[in-house]
Amino acid sequence: MNGSGQAATGSGALMLRGLWYDNAIVRQVLGICSTLAVTNRVLNTMVMCAALVAATGLSSWTISVMRRATPRSIRMMVETLIIAFYVILFDRFLRAYWPDMSRQLGPYVGLIITNCIIMGRAEAFANANRPLPSLVDGVANGLGYSFVLLIVATTREAMGIGTFLGMPLPFFSGAMWDRWILLVMPPGAFFTLALVIWAFRSIGMMQREEGS
Repeated sequence: MNGSGQAATGSGALMLRGLWYDNAIVRQVLGICSTLAVTNRVLNTMVMCAALVAATGLSSWTISVMRRATPRSIRMMVETLIIAFYVILFDRFLRAYWPDMSRQLGPYVGLIITNCIIMGRAEAFANANRPLPSLVDGVANGLGYSFVLLIVATTREAMGIGTFLGMPLPFFSGAMWDRWILLVMPPGAFFTLALVIWAFRSIGMMQREEGS
């Protein structure tokens, strides 16, 4: 849903917008720091995406609940504190119950606080809509973000390392495939992301041409 003045039109429409039509990475190239940070392994990406989906959905819901009681002069400060609360909660949970993964992700879970997708949904939607639609909108945008990152991570791990979730793949881990080490390196994240965005936008253009 674009614009703070627009009302929610239904959970299904909100999910479609977040997953496809208004996908923050594909349409606006927002929040791509994680692309460089964690997408060399699918498992790392799944954990990071789970943190972002939870933080986006819960913070949007909380901001919507508090929107009438929050003075406009401190609105963005309150939004940042709410987002930070949920991100830190997830980070502490990870440190307590999955310390190895917490060490692998390092500071990148904490950096979700500064992810412009979360603040963008808070400003564009949660501040003008009821709690339930705001929750759906936040989760949908988080899932749309996760969908793109998982495609990038799967491509990088399979073609660069020859595994999926740490398990060897018959073709990519055999003698027939010369592993593309470049994909595992930081520049490989941006090369792969660029190809994914190009593919998504090409599909979107074809759909518009068929519909016209």
